[in-house]
Amino acid sequence: MKNEREAANRSNILIIDDVSANLMILSEMIKELGYVPRPVLSVKAAQAAIEKKIPDLILLDVSMPEITGFEYCAMLKANVKTREIPIIFISALDTVDDKVKGFKLGAVDYMAKPFEKEELSVRLSTHLKIAQLQRDMESYNRRLHKMVSDQVQLVAEEQKNLLLAMATLVKAKEDVYGNHLDMVRKNSRLLAISLQLSPKFEKDISTAFVDAIELAAGLHDIGYLKVSDEIQLKPTALSETEWAEIENHPKIGANILEEIYENCAHNDFMKMAIEIARYHHENWDGSGYPFGLKGEEIPLSARIVKIIDCFDVLNRERSYRKAYSLEDSLKIMERDTGKQFDPSIMEVFNKIRRQLLCEHQ
Repeated sequence: MKNEREAANRSNILIIDDVSANLMILSEMIKELGYVPRPVLSVKAAQAAIEKKIPDLILLDVSMPEITGFEYCAMLKANVKTREIPIIFISALDTVDDKVKGFKLGAVDYMAKPFEKEELSVRLSTHLKIAQLQRDMESYNRRLHKMVSDQVQLVAEEQKNLLLAMATLVKAKEDVYGNHLDMVRKNSRLLAISLQLSPKFEKDISTAFVDAIELAAGLHDIGYLKVSDEIQLKPTALSETEWAEIENHPKIGANILEEIYENCAHNDFMKMAIEIARYHHENWDGSGYPFGLKGEEIPLSARIVKIIDCFDVLNRERSYRKAYSLEDSLKIMERDTGKQFDPSIMEVFNKIRRQLLCEHQ
């Protein structure tokens, strides 16, 4: 039992040579050097040996029948399971061309027959140590990658919580209009999920996009934090000055979010929140504000939230008007398709309208 444990801890060397005498000589040398020799006479036997246990290093004869050592080396390097195994060619062919070909195929070394024990010892020791260092480095890189990924995830969660807190502030100010922000967030997610099934949008909307828009949509009107309640809740027509302040809230909201974005690790939530805040009042035909963008100049996230926001607002009572009926709301949106709203998104919106949350339901 003790000998078995010791053998398991020693490096195992697969020797592939179709000449039995060479196998015996190399096996004896390798055993004396403290390694475990695994001699085989053919590539077929080598494959079976590798399936049983991956070797730490392979000594591979070049001149073999059926499949040459060069050909087998290429096969091993093409296989993800075996491509990292160090291969040393052993051959009586030791021309420069032979060596160069071996190295180009991925071998780490080339030994000429007949073999010297001292030379074999140095070469095996060197390449086994290099292979171990590479494995250690890969293991370290995996641990480092996990640590970085965990830290990035932690930062993203902290920023997500910050956005949720900010959305709560906006919600508190808009409380007079009930659960508008929650409706916009949830319905934006539903519409985005449905757009994933459309050939026009399937490449643009990922699972990450869907998760991001659900959070970011709740901040579309964050700019209203700096607009007075007197203007927002005014029951009569706004003056030009007051309307100018309303039209400026997308810029204000985007600026607020950009200040946060500049001082923290960037993520999809924050980037999309800025897009939506800045562009959710742009119209498909270019008649919107504050920049007059049109068509696909307007980010997809903002075009989605634009539709959902307007749908919810139409169904709610405002300080200056009563709520529209669901039927009238849909008629207004149909009339403005191609003007305010992206026709392709509206096509999907109309198909899933009954699934969306609505004040009239």
